[in-house]
Amino acid sequence: MGSLGEQPQVAEDCMGLLQLLSDGTVVRSKSIDLITQQIPLANHKSNVLFKDSIYHKQNNLHLRLYKPASASNRSATALLPVVVFFHGGGFCFGSRTWPHFHNFCLTLASSLHALVVSPDYRLAPEHRLPAAFEDAEAALTWLRDQAVSGEGDHWFEGGPGVDFDRVYVLGDSSGGNIAHHLAFRFGSGSTELSPVRVRGYVLLGPFFGGVERTKSEDGPSEALLSLDLLDKFWRLSLPEGATRDHPMANPFGPTSPALESASIQPMLVIAGGSELLRDRAKEYAYKLKKMEGKKVDYIEFENEEHGFFSSNPSSDATKQLFRIIGNFTDNLNF
Repeated sequence: MGSLGEQPQVAEDCMGLLQLLSDGTVVRSKSIDLITQQIPLANHKSNVLFKDSIYHKQNNLHLRLYKPASASNRSATALLPVVVFFHGGGFCFGSRTWPHFHNFCLTLASSLHALVVSPDYRLAPEHRLPAAFEDAEAALTWLRDQAVSGEGDHWFEGGPGVDFDRVYVLGDSSGGNIAHHLAFRFGSGSTELSPVRVRGYVLLGPFFGGVERTKSEDGPSEALLSLDLLDKFWRLSLPEGATRDHPMANPFGPTSPALESASIQPMLVIAGGSELLRDRAKEYAYKLKKMEGKKVDYIEFENEEHGFFSSNPSSDATKQLFRIIGNFTDNLNF
């Protein structure tokens, strides 16, 4: 035991933006807000409206709603599908307010002509997993409450209204891991959420892990991501003492529940060809695809890195991504 005057040491340091001290104190730098504020907002102000709403009072959790301002060239009476988007950040960073996530949701609402719901969730290490999973479940429960309550948010009413029978879940990075959790938590038909029906899930560069390294993890670092940083995220977000084979990190780990018998909605897994996480995403998709009764597709964007769609929102690859997501959701409308 150290002396009374001994200062706590830095146990984990994430780019100087987040530090976990030896006494359990968490220090978050305000400079990350300055960094994210430098990202320009997308120019969708004229055709997409957005506003914030609280969905979990006890944990003071908010979400952001996005809605097309007009029916565009579609029927003014057509109901809007709902897209629930969970942001990334290694379970340790991120918010609905960060400009690159905000821009992504503006484009989602505009390109898919949908009402987009973008929830915040509790972050690690202050709130380790399964906190983020619990909050994601609460967000879908909140959506169900909007469908059954006569006192729901007025944005779900009026013209155009919302079709709670056509709900899609998208997750980016750690949000992709959350989408995986929700897909197996609520299963095929999502009857527990009725009248909300989740039709499908899109996992964008999902953040999975494992003790044994994959070939892509042993490859070169990305511009904004390294294996060291990924490992730190797991040490900070998993229950203390857990390894990367914990079921919340590795869906196919030695102690992970068998997934063969679970019935799930269709799933689309997307990764960049130059991602450190590519092999994990690909293995996840192909293992599920081999299981009877599971409709899972995998698409890889050659030479693209993790989060390419938010770091380069006007690229041809990003435009193609939105077309692919739109085709996936349109094909599930039956």
